[in-house]
Amino acid sequence: MAEFISVPLKKPTDVDIIKPLKNLISASFSTADKPEDYGDAISELSKIRNNAVWRVFEKYESSLEVIYMYYDQLCALEAKVPAHEVQIPFKWKDAFDRGTFFGGRISLTVSSLSYEKVCVLFNIAALQSAVAASQSLVSDEGLKLAAKLFQLSAGIFHHLKGTVMLAIQQDPTPDLNPDTLAALSAIMLAQAQEMFVQKAIHDNMKPAVIAKLCAQCEEYYSEAMKAMQKEQLKPLWEREWISLIAGKQASFHGLTEYYQGLVAHENKAIGEEISRLEKAVELLKAGQQRSGHPSLFEELTNKATRALNDAKKDNDFIYHERIPDYKNLPPVAKAAIAKALPLPERLSHNFKDLFENLVPVTVHQAMAAYDVRKSEIVNGEVSKLRDATNMLNSILASLNLPAALEEESGAAVPHSLVDKSNAVIALGGVTALQNQITDLPELLQRNRDILVEAERLLNQEQEQDDQLRERFKSWNRTPSVKLTETFRANLAKYREIINTAVQSDKVVREKFDTHVKAMELLSGGESAMSEALPSGSSGGVSSTSAAYRRLKELMEDVEVIKAERAAIESELKSATIDMKSTFLSALAQDGAINEAAISMESLGRAFSPLQQQVKDSLQRQERLVAEIQTKNNEFVLEKNSAGGASQHREQMLMQLAAAHDAFMELQSNLKEGNKFYNDLTQLLVVFQNKISDFCFARKTEVNELVENIANEKPGEGISDAKKAAPPRPPPPASSPSSAPAAQPGPSSAGPQLPYPAYPVGMPVPYGASNNMPYPTYVPPPMPQSYNPYATMGNVPYPQQGYGYPIPSQPQYPGYPPYQQMPPHQMPPQNPHPW
Repeated sequence: MAEFISVPLKKPTDVDIIKPLKNLISASFSTADKPEDYGDAISELSKIRNNAVWRVFEKYESSLEVIYMYYDQLCALEAKVPAHEVQIPFKWKDAFDRGTFFGGRISLTVSSLSYEKVCVLFNIAALQSAVAASQSLVSDEGLKLAAKLFQLSAGIFHHLKGTVMLAIQQDPTPDLNPDTLAALSAIMLAQAQEMFVQKAIHDNMKPAVIAKLCAQCEEYYSEAMKAMQKEQLKPLWEREWISLIAGKQASFHGLTEYYQGLVAHENKAIGEEISRLEKAVELLKAGQQRSGHPSLFEELTNKATRALNDAKKDNDFIYHERIPDYKNLPPVAKAAIAKALPLPERLSHNFKDLFENLVPVTVHQAMAAYDVRKSEIVNGEVSKLRDATNMLNSILASLNLPAALEEESGAAVPHSLVDKSNAVIALGGVTALQNQITDLPELLQRNRDILVEAERLLNQEQEQDDQLRERFKSWNRTPSVKLTETFRANLAKYREIINTAVQSDKVVREKFDTHVKAMELLSGGESAMSEALPSGSSGGVSSTSAAYRRLKELMEDVEVIKAERAAIESELKSATIDMKSTFLSALAQDGAINEAAISMESLGRAFSPLQQQVKDSLQRQERLVAEIQTKNNEFVLEKNSAGGASQHREQMLMQLAAAHDAFMELQSNLKEGNKFYNDLTQLLVVFQNKISDFCFARKTEVNELVENIANEKPGEGISDAKKAAPPRPPPPASSPSSAPAAQPGPSSAGPQLPYPAYPVGMPVPYGASNNMPYPTYVPPPMPQSYNPYATMGNVPYPQQGYGYPIPSQPQYPGYPPYQQMPPHQMPPQNPHPW
């Protein structure tokens, strides 16, 4: 019976993939209005992994389908999530290392789906070789299956040879060294060709065909032998591997000559027949000796010996031909039937994607970039409308309109102020506003605590890495300071945002203190305002006055413009386009997504009419304000000549109107601020989870490296370095009830306060015009009820990625880079400075 080499399997370790994958999918794909729950799918994937990585040690054909299924799930998942962002410490042991006296084995831990795929794929090829080697060579089914599996195994090892370094991005274990993989591929290919030789012999094909197949098989074994003889690879192989390959190389050379000798016999070339048979017998016996298997091709060796004896006898008594020198015989042609089969797209037969509803990463990135572009347009247009409305309100308040038109007796409270007072009371009055302002420090401190804890985890991990680097000379992993550059850059951005939020709190508080007394009067209702307002003259402008009537009409036009703007704003924020199907179609058709072109075309169709309406509204306001000021001057002259209200009363009416506008503005800003803090809490919790997963993976590496050092250098002290990995700290709890309710509609806020200048290149505080006390924070995509009213500013869009301009990501040899966070995890580029 022929002997075949089967590759040993890499041994895995159990690892929790559920929590990190839940964190990643929740961080990358879930939003407040579109939560993504893949808990069941992730749990099922964990079961499939546990079954697949251990089932391979049962070397049966049925085990192949189990590990095929897990590999296909990994491929599908990797296409949809950033592979290097998966902070799962996958640990696999070297397949060829047989351990030391202390029981240790060479192993490698990498927190990457790509590494897990490589190791699983190696075990697939190894299991294929084991199943192929166990097939019966006396049946067609066994020969066909063995030939197929050896070719698949050769193709997988060849595929790994070209991809392993890119996937791992650090020095691999010896079994994953490209030279090792090349040698294994060559061995599998030679064994596959051998199966075709066995099939040809089994089917009694012509000797000329079999000779060509054997010639090619001998060449494949020769190439495998050369690959295995590299100095750095020799310690890996089992002792009998090299001898078996050397023996088979000689044996197939002998079989080539044997079957070519039969061809010469058919052609009556007795001299050539004897020369080839002599060489064949010599090589076949040499193969048995080199391989250490006396039974290697024993039957064919016996046949060759008998054929040689018969040929010599016939030549001595009948033909008397001269025996040519073997070196002068023509070489035998080769027939390469075995091929290293390419890795198929799907290995399992009945594959069902557990994460089929997750879009590919490229589509998700394109959708995120589109959401940012859309948010820029929506926020920009809404900001224009609100800025214009606030400007209009401030002008009317300075002119005491429309209250001045309602002054008839000089004692009653104007109807417009009564309406404004009722609106303030309906929103809870000054007490509700005071309570919201009081809540801000608690929300701020919660976010600060999360940020401090995240920084503490990074500092703790870096300190441990530095200490161990000083203690152990062989500590050769990538320093923490390099791997955490992105984390620390984002920490700085978040801290800057929080610092800006403190200033925003101060602006809000100052504005509240400025108008609090007038707000208290508005909260007291008509009676409180009537008692506080001084009496004025009973005289006034006649309702038949042309200026009076025109101002009344203009005030109605003001209300019409405000109503139109509310409708335009609602349309801007409710406009939805199914970009998912658009991007998926583009990806399927072109293999890539030109996000910028597709997004701009789609946004142009959807928002151009609304942008034109905004432009028309602003132009109408300019004409309206000019006429209001002209007619108001006429009205004031008529009113003064008729003995109108006292100057003190006029000023107080204007203060009440301004307090109403300030109340509405602060109410909106505080809801924005409250929502911002709660949204930022979610982002910071995700950020902290990422740091926690990273530190946990690094701690797992520490344990492995310390163990390896202990096995290699028992004398080197490690008692206080080898500690169990600490549990991931739970994130600070954020109460859902603290989130704001609904987003307020357009307010009649007064003039907005100037916002201090912000450093170029950092997140822009509230609004493109820098005139809002709170920035509008838009973690895309946000709930539909959330209406930011600030633009994103002139933010350039990268051609690829999530759409946010972020620092370029450094690549570090020896450790997989930590990916940038998705847009709703990154520090906002146009944030609410909270």
